[in-house]
Amino acid sequence: MHASPALTIHYGSPSELYVEYVKRTEPYTMDIDHYHPYYEIYYLLTGSRIYFIEDRSYSVEQGDLVFIGKEMLHRTMQAGDSTHERVIVHCSDEWLRALGPGLDAMFARLFEADIRVLRLPRQESLIAESAVRAMRLEAETREPGYPVAIRHAVAGLLLLCGRYAAKHQPEPFRHVSPLHAKISEIVRYINGHYDEPLRLADLSERFFISPHYLSRMFKEVTGFVYTDYVVLTRVKEAQRLLRQSELSISDVAEKVGFDNFSHFGKTFKRVTSMSPREYRKTMS
Repeated sequence: MHASPALTIHYGSPSELYVEYVKRTEPYTMDIDHYHPYYEIYYLLTGSRIYFIEDRSYSVEQGDLVFIGKEMLHRTMQAGDSTHERVIVHCSDEWLRALGPGLDAMFARLFEADIRVLRLPRQESLIAESAVRAMRLEAETREPGYPVAIRHAVAGLLLLCGRYAAKHQPEPFRHVSPLHAKISEIVRYINGHYDEPLRLADLSERFFISPHYLSRMFKEVTGFVYTDYVVLTRVKEAQRLLRQSELSISDVAEKVGFDNFSHFGKTFKRVTSMSPREYRKTMS
């Protein structure tokens, strides 16, 4: 279910630095299929959420930070009471590098697979919350020099988290439930076999779950319709090949699991709003 946010405040552009505050009081689950070519930091000011990233669902509570790397499929869903406030930060490689030499490796670690959700101890958590609330206030009031203040707050948050992560091992990941563990296993299979036929009936047989139950639980746990997730995974990989290889477009289509070139072109354009040829041209 989707409802318009009660309040939205934003600043900047994802191509460099973007900060957005949203407060919602109605039930909300992301209704767009989401991945992007920049980093994302998600901070939950109040409430609780379920966050699906790549192949796992994470329970996110007040004060948690979520780190999402480039081109990672992700989606947030309601958990418990619908009221929540969050701030997201989008930033580019160029903006991170501009913070200073030698910091790239420390910041990059925040977006590696063993972090994802960072739950800071109380002292660090209070500092993080202060930085996030400063971003929100500066973006709302827009006092003279507010872009500098926002950049300073984001840099401070990254430095706090980067230093903490460098000194502490991440908490072991725990699935929300056995069902989430099973669906995670299925998602990992899809991520590794997107170039093969992935009929729902075949997967239900492989993982000993009825097709109807698998379809329903897949949507409940990940937020994605099963067929949509498969398509997005294939298109995302097609984008990577179009950027990083010299394969022909028809070869790219075949390598990511499309057996019909025309269907590949239409699907790619539906997801990315441009044809494969146009996409490759913009990336060259």
